[in-house]
Amino acid sequence: MTPTAFVERAEGALADAQLQLALSRATGTLGSRRASAFESLENADAVRDAARAARMNAIANLSGLLERFESKLIANGAQVHWAETSEQANHIVVDIARHTRTERAVKSKSMVSEETHLNEALERAGVTPVETDLGEYIVQLSHDRPSHIIAPIIHLTRQQIGRVMEQRLNVPYTDDIRTLAATARAKLREEFLRADMGISGANFGVADTGTICLVTNEGNGRMVTTMPRVHVVLMGIEKLVASMADLDVCLKVLARSGTGQKITVYTTMVRAPRRPGETDGPDELHVVLLDNGRSRILSGDTAEILGCIRCGACLNVCPVYRNIGGHAYGDTYPGPVGAVVTPGLRGLTEWRELPHASSLCGACRDVCPVRLDIPRMLLALRAAAVADDPQPKSLALGMKAFGWIASRPALYRAMARVGRLALRSRARNGWIGALPGLAGGWTKSRDFPAPAARTFQDEWRARRKRRAS
Repeated sequence: MTPTAFVERAEGALADAQLQLALSRATGTLGSRRASAFESLENADAVRDAARAARMNAIANLSGLLERFESKLIANGAQVHWAETSEQANHIVVDIARHTRTERAVKSKSMVSEETHLNEALERAGVTPVETDLGEYIVQLSHDRPSHIIAPIIHLTRQQIGRVMEQRLNVPYTDDIRTLAATARAKLREEFLRADMGISGANFGVADTGTICLVTNEGNGRMVTTMPRVHVVLMGIEKLVASMADLDVCLKVLARSGTGQKITVYTTMVRAPRRPGETDGPDELHVVLLDNGRSRILSGDTAEILGCIRCGACLNVCPVYRNIGGHAYGDTYPGPVGAVVTPGLRGLTEWRELPHASSLCGACRDVCPVRLDIPRMLLALRAAAVADDPQPKSLALGMKAFGWIASRPALYRAMARVGRLALRSRARNGWIGALPGLAGGWTKSRDFPAPAARTFQDEWRARRKRRAS
């Protein structure tokens, strides 16, 4: 991804009035629901601390937990596959499909399958993948991409969804949410019955028991994992917790942070394929454990990001995401978490602009259920990007000049006074419409607030004099 591409996508998003309306409604609603949900959690801070401890412990002991997880899965009757890259993961799933003579696969929501572009790989192999999460289904029908971790079509209004279903499914147009959901449900029931393979992600894997945990609100996850004769789980190696007790505290904060619920409607635990005498479940259970850059992240300054539980709360409070949406980030993971994860997975060289897609306000850190210090990690990536590819000489000289002036208080105050007067002379009704030089990038798409007539220090000194007198 080039910097220009990111800027162009962001500018396009800012100019999209429909997108702005959809983002404002959805992120505001999710944010308020989260706040209400945590009010109902007793000792919420202690639970968040416990969830963080569970995730940090898993990251710190990942190698041992992965070995334990694999041994438990095999003992349970599952087949375990290791994939170092996206291509290897896709090849493994396609190979399973060929050996099981799969022609049609139903999928529950999986960010990892988006990361590896699994659908395209299956289609090239002659396998038809069908998304069964309602949001992902709309994304697939419209040949779009998800724009939010838990709400894939947060960028669309119900009117736009109605038009997509009218065009792709040949049904009468409606923007009634219940009617749209019922139409999709009827279409997808047929797919569940026809599918040879079910493909799911994993919200968590429990190392002590070899358990795969899926959390959904639509019930499609259970149908994907039980109705087809083959179930394939595609999960990142970081998604582990050590025990069921650790899973418990993580589940308490996941739903509250993601959707504002105490717990999702369906919490599914998968441990094994169907056993003799059982009537439900797949004949085969395959678990594909994907690295794809996660080991590289683990060894660097941003290893903490692997503790993310993918709730999406940081997106809902981020002033950047709330204005440009998910597509501007250019890859699978948007928002503050994506600004850290994507450079880690794909490489910083091509994604060096993402760590700058942040105001560093700290809202993401405050809202994170496992207290990830995302601003610190963004700064680490910015430093790495500068070390790898120094900034333009004009910017470097400008920063050196600022440092020299700022270290001399009298000169700094004098220069600040001159600058304040110059800026105020350009202001109209308290705002500046155009700034010169590099600062013009700011005013290209928004006005700049004029500085106050008196500085904070001026006001402080005046207040002290009034109190003294």
